Amino acid sequence: MLSGSKAMKITVKTIRDKKKKKERITVLTAYDFPFARILDEQEMDVILVGDSLGMVVLGYESTVPVTMRHMLHHTQAVTRAVKKSLVVADMPFGSYAAPDKSVRNALRLIKEAGADAVKVEGGKTVEAQIRKMIGSGIAVMGHLGMTPQTAGQLGGYRVQGRIKQQADALMRDALLLDRLGVFAIVLECVPAALARKITRVVKCPTIGIGAGPSTDGQVLVLYDMLGVKSSVKPRFVRAYANLERTVKKAVRHYKEDVLGGKFPSKEESF
Repeated sequence: MLSGSKAMKITVKTIRDKKKKKERITVLTAYDFPFARILDEQEMDVILVGDSLGMVVLGYESTVPVTMRHMLHHTQAVTRAVKKSLVVADMPFGSYAAPDKSVRNALRLIKEAGADAVKVEGGKTVEAQIRKMIGSGIAVMGHLGMTPQTAGQLGGYRVQGRIKQQADALMRDALLLDRLGVFAIVLECVPAALARKITRVVKCPTIGIGAGPSTDGQVLVLYDMLGVKSSVKPRFVRAYANLERTVKKAVRHYKEDVLGGKFPSKEESF
């Protein structure tokens, strides 16, 4: 690890305590072993196996087609690599439609895939499910604001909470999730002022994505952060690299060497 000392596994309590200590929380998505290993070595607090993999890795137009089979497969790959970070797995659309079903599927992500916690979208609409999961000993992260699984009902991928009625509903949902015992709440595409208010009133940490700088932590989709192009370029994304350009250049160079008889060389042959 960065410190050179033996890794200490991050727990849900670690994340909750960070808010009390006013320490920022770092979160990135990962969907496979190599990237999960890199994020873990760089001491990311939380690695989210997001159902965004449907769009980023599998080529779907939304997260809705993602299945439990997909989530189990990718979560297993991630947890094989992780020694320290807290691994949170998204529960895909339809997997928590009822309380008993939500417990069964959450337990699969934890017992079969090795996740430390699960994430679900919604507030009052999933109260019974969250209550049942937490009552069953499952750590749950909430997700409010622009919820990708139900984006169609929200008018598409757009900011939520700009009008008072929406803002009041988001605040009520945040307070409800906090009372139910979620260990953190993702706030996606929420006005910065509203995210700041929610962060101040809830006891659990808030993790922002397009929610301004005042949340307790931040999350981005790894491929967006690395500059791999997608069909959508959200305003809130900051690319810290241009990996797409780098990969294209490497592929072109490889192709030229193969066509020109420069690869493999004598040194690369047996």
